[in-house]
Amino acid sequence: MEKDVPIVVVKEVGKSYGTVEALKEVSFVVERGEIFGLIGPDGAGKSTLFRILTTLLLADKGTATIGGLDVATDYKQIRTKVGYMPGRFSLYQDLSVEENLEFFATVFHTTVQENYDLIKDIYQQIEPFRKRRAGALSGGMKQKLALSCALIHKPDILFLDEPTTGVDPVSRKEFWQMLRNLREQGITIVVSTPIMDEARQCDRIAFINHGKIHGIDTPERILQQFASILCPPSLEREEVRHETAPVIEVEQLTKCFGNFTAVDHISFQVNRGEIFGFLGANGAGKTTAMRMLCGLSKPTSGIGKVAGYDIFREAEQVKKHIGYMSQKFSLYEDLKVWENIRLFAGIYGMKEQEIERKTEELLERLGLTAERDTLVKSLPVGWKQKLAFSVSIFHEPRIVFLDEPTGGVDPATRRQFWELIYQAADQGITIFVTTHYMDEAEYCNRISIMVDGQIKALDTPARLKQQFGTETMDDVFQQLARGAVRKAD
Repeated sequence: MEKDVPIVVVKEVGKSYGTVEALKEVSFVVERGEIFGLIGPDGAGKSTLFRILTTLLLADKGTATIGGLDVATDYKQIRTKVGYMPGRFSLYQDLSVEENLEFFATVFHTTVQENYDLIKDIYQQIEPFRKRRAGALSGGMKQKLALSCALIHKPDILFLDEPTTGVDPVSRKEFWQMLRNLREQGITIVVSTPIMDEARQCDRIAFINHGKIHGIDTPERILQQFASILCPPSLEREEVRHETAPVIEVEQLTKCFGNFTAVDHISFQVNRGEIFGFLGANGAGKTTAMRMLCGLSKPTSGIGKVAGYDIFREAEQVKKHIGYMSQKFSLYEDLKVWENIRLFAGIYGMKEQEIERKTEELLERLGLTAERDTLVKSLPVGWKQKLAFSVSIFHEPRIVFLDEPTGGVDPATRRQFWELIYQAADQGITIFVTTHYMDEAEYCNRISIMVDGQIKALDTPARLKQQFGTETMDDVFQQLARGAVRKAD
């Protein structure tokens, strides 16, 4: 095939699920050897388009070709020429690193040795953990393994659906360097991402919304044209002052697993109504520390008090006086909206009359009154996220722990979510949040950054930037995280 012939040609592709039009007459081309970005809000149709182009889903109308081959009729040949990383974890969690790689090589009738040169630079970073189960790897390591598996049959084109969701900024930077190296080797890359700094690294991007392509151009032009959705302005906040009594007190808190010290003598305090950012690269010890503070894991040594209760001796009381929301949204997908609210309210011991009254107030405030009988799995991601957060503070806890609550969510939806966080903090609820988005770190009152199980920095965003001589929190994070000694395994 001639080099100047596009590798992907999509013409008026449409796809519906019942009455929902996921894609509406989508048309575009991808040139050989370029990094082409697909950008848009949650539910815009990106994943549906990826599944059609990788021959996993048939379009209702229109045509699409990969390297001149039709996705509907030539799917067997196309599958030998494409690599695909879906949005959800694409590996076998119970297989080891090397077993996953060998399995994918076998599926494509090749061997790891035959194409090792293509993945060598990537795989060497995870090779020390080749006997470890894939499910036990950190986000950054999983990402490198998934990319190696997608490349092992030497594809002509890579389809990557939000490949860096849940991955820390250092690992994200390394990943995009890998993509640039692959492009230099002649591999075409089609990637979707909710992170606009990543979108800027593409050669061209297409903005998709409500199933339609609204523009294709350079990143600068598209991000400027659709700034209200893709690059919303920063939040402004007039902070409400509360008394400065600490609601979290930690002194020399330590957690060991055998000879490994996951959390190494950390000390800090968090005040009422404060938004406290708890940052660190994958494997730094954040999750272990948060589990101790939530009463889910006992410390090896040290002191910790949450809402006035000792995390070692009064773990059950801690659980009753906190709220918690994980990246998975913490909701039951097969329950209706009102059933989720009622379930969690009952778990927290709220009274029947109070539950009924507050449920109606919450539905009205979130604009979900018409969706009260809708199954949660049918809601858009942004609505699920707002509902999960509202449910986590429904019982009016003194503290709410948010573990990467906006992972994989588009910028406009993330901004709306932080408006809810500000409202909760203004009411006196303390927010303890982990995030891999450094623009969100700027919204926190104070930030701690963990490296190798220890807190290496703790201050306001402004003072940290001044201390490290940088203009952004991303630069502060990169400086500290790159000094890590232990691997993010």
